[in-house]
Amino acid sequence: MKSYAKPLTRLIGELSKLPGIGGKTAQRLAFHILSLDDAEVESLATAMTTAKREMRYCSCCGNLTDRDPCEICQDKTRDRNVICVVENARDVYAMERIREYHGLYHVLHGVISPMDGIGPEDINLKELIVRLQDSTVNEVIIATNPNIEGEATAMYIARLIKPTGIKVTRIAHGIPVGGDLEYTDEDTLLIAMEGRRQL
Repeated sequence: MKSYAKPLTRLIGELSKLPGIGGKTAQRLAFHILSLDDAEVESLATAMTTAKREMRYCSCCGNLTDRDPCEICQDKTRDRNVICVVENARDVYAMERIREYHGLYHVLHGVISPMDGIGPEDINLKELIVRLQDSTVNEVIIATNPNIEGEATAMYIARLIKPTGIKVTRIAHGIPVGGDLEYTDEDTLLIAMEGRRQL
């Protein structure tokens, strides 16, 4: 079978570099893009280059923003006594969707992972410690993912912060809403049991 023309092959190759996009999906996306009219393709290309050019990290919390400080850090109605520590900017948007958390955030831009050569100095941790020294924060909520790296990072942060007297909490983990006990793995059940609360 004859291969695709060079421009199409390049487009498929670039699309397949995106996370979660395999070869088949990259092909479908490429053919879809080619089916768009020129104005739609220009609009897509402009949106990508504009986002890349204008988005930056907030100098205060590390969240992605188009202005510095970000909208959340500028919001005077937010509870400045609480900081929720998350792994990446996507997690900020996930937390905001629940509409129940009204504090500030701190984005680590990764987790501690010795297997990948990522230590505490490679994530946005030093900036968190600086924020805690000159602020009125009385609670830090650690909301890293419930995997080995996320747990290791949470424990490391807790050990750093606890001597300061600031309350350190961890988001609860366990059985998802709508889940069945019989299909839940042992580790998740154990964490759910340990994190149980009084009704």
